[in-house]
Amino acid sequence: MKITEILSPEMVLPDLKGNTKPDVLGELAAALAAQYPEIKLTNLTAVLLERERLGSTAIGDGIAIPHGKLPGVTRILGAFGRHREGVDFESLDGNPTQLFFVLVAPEDSASLHLKALARVSRLLKDDTFRTHLISAAGAAEIFKLVKDEDAKY
Repeated sequence: MKITEILSPEMVLPDLKGNTKPDVLGELAAALAAQYPEIKLTNLTAVLLERERLGSTAIGDGIAIPHGKLPGVTRILGAFGRHREGVDFESLDGNPTQLFFVLVAPEDSASLHLKALARVSRLLKDDTFRTHLISAAGAAEIFKLVKDEDAKY
């Protein structure tokens, strides 16, 4: 599985504006709902917020991987967002979160869902790569960085 099978250039949001967890999740969910008619904004927002209530998806090092399953979705879809200043996302390390990768999976896709989470997590582990994502000029550069890094694995 490649990240570029999940993430399209249109789903890269280089300048998230929200300053709270619900605001950021709302921005990312709105982008996905606008791009994919099978996604209802209210349903996706509710699923992402419910997942966060179970425990933060911010894994540290400025990364969060919000995720959930939705009826009507036929393949795993993703959105990437960057918040230059960072947001309190209740990260495991207590630091602000700047890089967000949302994954939306079909209801019956347990193994693919887990593979996608592992792939994104592995991709974002590299400090230098994260630094490049944070300093990238815009969406096109971010997508190219992701595509190039993904090709290494």
